[in-house]
Amino acid sequence: MKERTRRKALFVAGFAVYFAALWLLWYTPIIYPLKLFVVLAHEVSHGLMAMATGGTIQRIVITPDQGGMCQCPGGNPFLTLSAGYLGSLGWGALLVLAARSKRPAPRTITTILGVGILLLTAFYVRNTFGILFGALFGAGLVAVRGLPRGVHVALLNALGLTSCLYALLDIKSDVIDRPYLHSDAYMLAQMTGVPALLWGILWILAGLAVSWLLLRTAYESS
Repeated sequence: MKERTRRKALFVAGFAVYFAALWLLWYTPIIYPLKLFVVLAHEVSHGLMAMATGGTIQRIVITPDQGGMCQCPGGNPFLTLSAGYLGSLGWGALLVLAARSKRPAPRTITTILGVGILLLTAFYVRNTFGILFGALFGAGLVAVRGLPRGVHVALLNALGLTSCLYALLDIKSDVIDRPYLHSDAYMLAQMTGVPALLWGILWILAGLAVSWLLLRTAYESS
């Protein structure tokens, strides 16, 4: 019992330290690559949903100012537009859960993720900055394969938690703080007549629910 209590205390302390560091370093070059990874996950989610509903991916663009675009004609436009922010949350959740996986091992998952990013970059990313980022980030994930298991666990947790947090902050920034932007929520509002603000609130609530479930699952299994 004491050992389990100690592990839970360490989990809470580690989680608090991670988010404090993330908050303090949010606008520094250290977190910048993680943000770009989330932007890529957002755009890929649009594209995958388009393909799943009968569309195609023509090209993906990632810009230095953390902007992105996925040209994916066809498919179901409602589901495709909804998939961006929700996809970022979903990828984040999967990565956090993957960090606790025994089979496949976190090392294998990191390598698969790196190879996946390299392939996505080669096939779909069509601007110089995006290609450079995808190639370096994907190759970096593959290159660390030989490092200890703990490094891969920490890396998957960092990518997953940042994906969840950044998705929430991005929704707030794009939909609530700057409602005039032509965001996913704005385009959904044009399509459905439901205000963009309401879409943003619904996505934030979904993100908070996902984050809570992740934390609860990780805490109970610690």
